[in-house]
Amino acid sequence: MASRTKLSGIQRQVLSLYRGFLRTARLKAPEERRRIETVVSAEFHENARNVDHRNFVYIEYLLRRGKRQLEQLKNPDITGLSTLEVNK
Repeated sequence: MASRTKLSGIQRQVLSLYRGFLRTARLKAPEERRRIETVVSAEFHENARNVDHRNFVYIEYLLRRGKRQLEQLKNPDITGLSTLEVNK
């Protein structure tokens, strides 16, 4: 049996946030659900690649921002998610 690496507290928070977005997406219309899942997956994967894993201040900022966005998405009056792309 393979041993699993224990996740840190911040890793558990990130995974919990990701699962929260996916659960909330299930409550939306099917076409919007797919869009939400795509946007959330892309955002999390991009941050996993581009954010330094030792930059805890920035990761905590992203977690707080994500939690606020999730709470907004849970609102039944909110039908979907939008994205804004900024060229650096």
